[in-house]
Amino acid sequence: MTSTASPSISASASSVSTVPRSNQGDDVPIIRFTNVQDLFDAINSNTGDCLVVTHVSPTRFAKIEREREKRRRRFRFRRYDSDREILLITTATDLHERLHLEIHQKYIVQLVRSGREESWVSMGATTHRARGHRGVYGEGDSTGGPKSRMAIRPIWPTLVVEAGESYPLAELRDQMRWWFSASDHQVKIILLAKFEHTRRAITLEKWEEEPHSTRPGAMTTRGSSALQPVLRQTISMTENTTTDPVSYNVTGALVLGFSLLFLRSAGPGEGDFILSVQELEKYAENCWRVS
Repeated sequence: MTSTASPSISASASSVSTVPRSNQGDDVPIIRFTNVQDLFDAINSNTGDCLVVTHVSPTRFAKIEREREKRRRRFRFRRYDSDREILLITTATDLHERLHLEIHQKYIVQLVRSGREESWVSMGATTHRARGHRGVYGEGDSTGGPKSRMAIRPIWPTLVVEAGESYPLAELRDQMRWWFSASDHQVKIILLAKFEHTRRAITLEKWEEEPHSTRPGAMTTRGSSALQPVLRQTISMTENTTTDPVSYNVTGALVLGFSLLFLRSAGPGEGDFILSVQELEKYAENCWRVS
């Protein structure tokens, strides 16, 4: 049975809540797990990039994981919570893959141009287990971090790019909060790329963290310095069909901070990475081609 109510694994990494439907026209199908073949059939028939599966026990999840590897299927486990038995699956539609891969690839090109590609490791959709929460797993779309971090276990990326076609933006933001919390704040920059079909627009958000601020004169408490997500940039990309050829309106360049990516201050000849308006216009064009 399939429904479109939208349960969501919350950022606490161990609870499930019901969130309102998005006003962006997103349709998130929800199915109850019965057997692996029925699940794979549902994935095959899903036209979007999101599928929510309920009643997935740890034993069932292990079986799904084995079959995914055995059949070499390309879908990802965006999030799994064994306590709540909820599994969020990302299916690799052309648009979904274009949304995150092109952003990550443009960053890699800048690494190559600056001669720093050997100091960076792309981690793709590596499975990450939430720190302090057994049975909670997540897989990103595009991820990576400095090679210096690879000797530290568990390995967490400093950069995560998450994409959404039928995923509501609210769900992507929930995933963003999970990454910061689950990694014990070792993830430093999260990019959310959301394609909005009804508005014919791409929204690109850059999230970082900062200490929770207290009001002036308030007493500092143990929890007042806790980190909280902060939206640093919102870039809108829209299609302009009044021009010939079609053009794309982009509201600004994307800036990725060197110190957050590499966990050290920039040295001589080093600095932040900037994806220009022109580069993002090309990114938007390539996404629209497969939308």
